[in-house]
Amino acid sequence: MKILKFGGTSVGSAERMHALAKLINNNAPKIVVLSAMSGTTNNLVEIANMLYAKENDKAKNLIDALENKYKDVIKQLYSTEAALKKGKELLDSHFDYLRSFTMDMFTINEERAILAQGELLSTALFHYYLEEIKIDSVLLPALNFMRIDENEEPDMKYIETNIKPELQKYPKANLFITQGYICRNAFGEIDNLKRGGSDYTATIVGAAIQSEEIQIWTDIDGMHNNDPRVVDKTHPIAELSFDEAAELAYFGAKILHPTCILPAQTKNIPVRLLNTMQPEAKGTVISSKTTGDSIKAVAAKDGITAINIKSGRMLLAYGFLRAVFEIFERYKTPIDMITTSEVAVSLTIDNTKNLEAIKKELEEFCSIKIDTDLTIVCIVGSFAAEKQGYAMRIFDALKNIPIRMISYGGSENNVSILVDSKLKKDTLIALNKGLF
Repeated sequence: MKILKFGGTSVGSAERMHALAKLINNNAPKIVVLSAMSGTTNNLVEIANMLYAKENDKAKNLIDALENKYKDVIKQLYSTEAALKKGKELLDSHFDYLRSFTMDMFTINEERAILAQGELLSTALFHYYLEEIKIDSVLLPALNFMRIDENEEPDMKYIETNIKPELQKYPKANLFITQGYICRNAFGEIDNLKRGGSDYTATIVGAAIQSEEIQIWTDIDGMHNNDPRVVDKTHPIAELSFDEAAELAYFGAKILHPTCILPAQTKNIPVRLLNTMQPEAKGTVISSKTTGDSIKAVAAKDGITAINIKSGRMLLAYGFLRAVFEIFERYKTPIDMITTSEVAVSLTIDNTKNLEAIKKELEEFCSIKIDTDLTIVCIVGSFAAEKQGYAMRIFDALKNIPIRMISYGGSENNVSILVDSKLKKDTLIALNKGLF
């Protein structure tokens, strides 16, 4: 059985849903994972923000506007009275539920329930359309099997144990439709896998059922060798290893959720990136296969903060780095890049939620300097230590770019540099010209 994930643009209109139905209409067994219709999650976040601010009238207006958008969609999506009636009843149910939050206290648990409505709507509307055009499908509720643990990580044992009975209820079914992004937490409450989490749902489900292949369908024909929004004449990469794809996803390639490669890699399930607008395009295949030494792609991650940590006591003080890292661990703040010298440590983070608290603790035993508005640019490929020339090619391409920090050697798949965000475009163009 294959897993096929489709993002918000693939279900973003009645026309796109009609095209999607044709794309998946074959006898191959599959689970289709759907995101919310494009724009819906942003609308739901805005509604939640109004409710937090106790601006209930504004929240009602936003809910009404979103409902009207969906009413227009079902008029174009369905052609029979029966399907239209079911679609209208579905909208009434979900939007009455949203309006109920304007009449009571509002907490983070309610916010998560609100954010789940987009995927619940898109999957049900699409399932009803398949019913209307006589394509057999089963609506598989993700909330019955998707769960995260106390650390907000997928509870794989629970998921594996609970998804199989759900599938076994329908032994003759070849097509299942389920929700991406949404799940339950360790307390059984509605939760989510954070933004972009539908990719993660697809690879988690694929790993849980030992799928033969996981397909991520987007509006671009595979992983490109550079950011096509910034650089002209980029091209899709035919093959990537799991490690290469994971580096690119983490360091800014928007086509993939940063953590979604791991479940597929753990079970050695190939991931194929495909384009709903050009289904005939070959896209990118991500697998355990390596394709030799080469520079594959460049990606950039914005919103980076650099922290330079300096202490006279660092010289020969073997416990210094441990003390630094323990502070970041306490505040659950991941570190992206790190470089060290005899008397200083420089590191970068992208989550500044607890920056002030981290700063306060660090200043108890060292001096620190913080820089913001930075970008990590990573060059990904297969850089075997014994191979010559890669570093020279990279830094020759960047000879006119001021570099704030370099990370090289920690991975055979990644060379990372830190630059001012205002130089991001120049950096990507220089690398594209010098490397490709």
